Order: sequence, then C-alpha cells, then structure tokens
Amino acid sequence: MTAKEVIQYMESLRNEEQRIGLMRFFKTGKGEYGEGDEFLGLKVPETREVVKYAKDVPFEEIPKLLTNRYHEIRLCGFLLLVKRFEELATKKKTNDESAIEVRDAIVKMYLEYANYANNWDLVDLSAPKIIGHWLMLPSHLGDKLATMDGLAKSDSLWRKRISMVSSWMTSHYEDPSWCLRYAEMHLHHPHDLMHKAVGWMLREMGKQVNMDLLRDFLERHAHEMPRTMLRYAIEKMGEDERQYWMKYTGPK
Repeated sequence: MTAKEVIQYMESLRNEEQRIGLMRFFKTGKGEYGEGDEFLGLKVPETREVVKYAKDVPFEEIPKLLTNRYHEIRLCGFLLLVKRFEELATKKKTNDESAIEVRDAIVKMYLEYANYANNWDLVDLSAPKIIGHWLMLPSHLGDKLATMDGLAKSDSLWRKRISMVSSWMTSHYEDPSWCLRYAEMHLHHPHDLMHKAVGWMLREMGKQVNMDLLRDFLERHAHEMPRTMLRYAIEKMGEDERQYWMKYTGPK
C-alpha cells in the first residue's frame, strides 16, 4: 500500500457529522489551540483500522502522511511510526544492531516532523511510545538529555508537551527522573494543556514508581502549582490527602 492509496482511502471515509463535532472538540476555531486544523470526521478506532492495512507503506513515504492537511491522516502516519517502533523494541530486539538503527531512524523522523503533531491527541498517542520508549533503549543518536531539553525549551506548545508526556513510558520503566525534570521545567507554563500534561505525568510517576516521590514534589511545589495541574496529580489519592494538598500553603 502506498501513502497515496492510504490518503485516498481515508478521504473516502469522510463523515461530515463527525467532522463538525471533532472540529469543535479539538478547538479549531479562531484563537483556539487547534486553529485552522482540518478533519475528515474519523474517530481514532477507525484510523487504527487503517493503520493495520497500511502497515507496509514504505518508510520513506510516511512523511506524506505526517504532513497531510487532514488531522486523521497525520495521526495515521504517527501511529505507523509507533507500530514500527514497537515491533523493534521487544526484549529480543533491544540490543540488535539493525533494530537500533531503524529505531533511531524512526526517532529522527518523528523529531523532524514533530511540528505536525499539532494537537494533544497526536502527541499523546505517539510521543510516549516512540520518544519515551527510545529514552529507555540503546541508541546511537547521541545526547538524549539535550534532545529532550531542546523539546522542552522550544517555543512550540506541542514540542513542550512531547517532552512531558514522553515520561509516561520512562515512569513505566520505573525511572522518575524524566518526569520530575520536566514537571519542574513546565511548572509555570501558562497553558491549561500543559497543566493537565504535567499533573497527569506526576500522577503516573507516583503510581508507577513511588508515591513518596510524588509527595516530595508536592511538598516543594503544591502551593504554586496551577489548580488543574494539582488536581490531576493528586486524583488517585484518598479524599483526606487530596484535601490536604489542595489547602497546602507551602513548606514550613
């Protein structure tokens, strides 16, 4: 299957009623975070079905999907990268040299076209399983910390979100350092989407690694965290502890 065939097929699935709803849901109006994005009206499970049939699209053609005008076609491209990365990230292939080379090529492509992951779903469905997983695997791409800091310090909201939500996978591997680093870095970001991302990743870090690490972070920062961020971070705690952190005024 070629990229052109994938595009033609996905365009044939256009659903006008769903398209209108998705454009509202993903805030595509003037001045909103998804301003100008265009949709076909496909839900994520429909796009995942396309990915199954498009699994043999040549690697060099995937950018034609990543740069497409339609949100769902870009998502298809990113999910194809996820699928290929995961196939090369099994325990058996972790240290396989040829697998490392292709994983690195996928990461390079992802980073090159990251600006096209220009909404939270495109980021959240791809970054943890590509960039987050890459952080935990052998690679020849050089300084991973510098790469992640570059994303975190970018002017792009979406690149910043990539740096944060990638820590879902690193926390799954019981490495809290990435989450804590970028939670600190993004603590005062002005956008609600980053507040949600930071709080979500802190919650996952506490669940996957150690709740006391989350409590230590809250001891230092709960009093200055945006309320949405804090609510997300403490969501799985008991009622009494949630109330404690919501009323917390800072270290004594």
